[in-house]
Amino acid sequence: MVAPLSGIRVVEVSNWLAAPSAAALMADLGADVVKVEPPGGDAFRHFDMRAFGYDHDFVTNAAFELDNRGKQSIVVALDRPGGPELVKRLAEDADVFITNLVQHRRERYGLTVEDVQAVNDGLVYVSFSGYGTDGPDADRAGFDYAAFWARSGIMGLMGEPPSSPPICRPGQGDQTTALNLLASTLAALRMRDQTGEGQVVDVTLLGTGIWTIGPDLSAVLQAHQHPPRHERSHPANPIWNPYRCSDDRWLLLVMPQPDRYWPPFCEMVERPEWVSDERYDTLVHRMEHSEQLTAEIDAIFASAGLATWAQRLDAAGLIWAPVAELPEVVDDPTVRALGSFAEVEHPEFGSFETLAAPFKIRGADLAPRGPAPALGQHTQAVLEELGLDADELAELAVAGVFG
Repeated sequence: MVAPLSGIRVVEVSNWLAAPSAAALMADLGADVVKVEPPGGDAFRHFDMRAFGYDHDFVTNAAFELDNRGKQSIVVALDRPGGPELVKRLAEDADVFITNLVQHRRERYGLTVEDVQAVNDGLVYVSFSGYGTDGPDADRAGFDYAAFWARSGIMGLMGEPPSSPPICRPGQGDQTTALNLLASTLAALRMRDQTGEGQVVDVTLLGTGIWTIGPDLSAVLQAHQHPPRHERSHPANPIWNPYRCSDDRWLLLVMPQPDRYWPPFCEMVERPEWVSDERYDTLVHRMEHSEQLTAEIDAIFASAGLATWAQRLDAAGLIWAPVAELPEVVDDPTVRALGSFAEVEHPEFGSFETLAAPFKIRGADLAPRGPAPALGQHTQAVLEELGLDADELAELAVAGVFG
């Protein structure tokens, strides 16, 4: 099998989740990824998973392992003399340079697009940020909770009024944005191969969040109207709604073609008379009486457990899904059949499972290339490969470039 990005070298000057996640996917595809870290390491190395609500004593930082597997780590202090120059030497032979430094730090360290492409005019420079590099918030830090979830408008549409809007899960916007980063970088590499010229990619958390809520925003652009937050007890379409079963498990009905699915749904819940009931016979009538209809459906689903309803819904050919708990997702045979998880061998902690890339390419060698590196694990090897001799390495060490 062929590794699609074999021969591609990536220099990553980034931290936290989104940009590192995209670089990890490039490593899965066969790219040689060099992660440049400050002397203290990527801040996410030291993140305590208990902040996500877990009480488990993790052997490794599971999230850091996910987004940094298969890379080489070198330590470079950008605020020390010679540090930025060393990064630019790395970029001379690279195909891709990825950074999430805010704009004023790129300027301070001489790592702007113009600075880096001056040493390699065929480079794909990938700029990742919360809010972009040209607008009024170019220097604003933007985690996915703020830029992707809240600022994009997603958060304001979630949850039932009058309750407060819910918080997203950790990395939800970062992992989504990583796919945007990957796709746009691959397209830019293709452009470079076609034109022979370096390219610049700009990806933001805010822009990706806006794209993910595109149907709503497209409607707002035309209607200039704020979309409502619907109450579960009063949905626009009662067969596109979650319901609780007698065993306190939830299921989600997903039938956006109500005229097609309404008759078989009525048969499934043993209410065939609803098809001709003047309150419920059309979508408009069901919307007008949705609170009453939802209450009746609530009572029906509360009469049996999830397993019973799963059997009945499937037999009727209706579209639905269980509201799964994550331990169930890990053991779901369909998830396993997708190849969603991969085994990684760690030199210190043995083997463990992590997430595989969320896509497959038939015939491609696509897999994690190893665990996340220890901080600075490859500094000497990478710099020797770059051509630095012992005297140069010693001089940089004295200058504090390696911490």
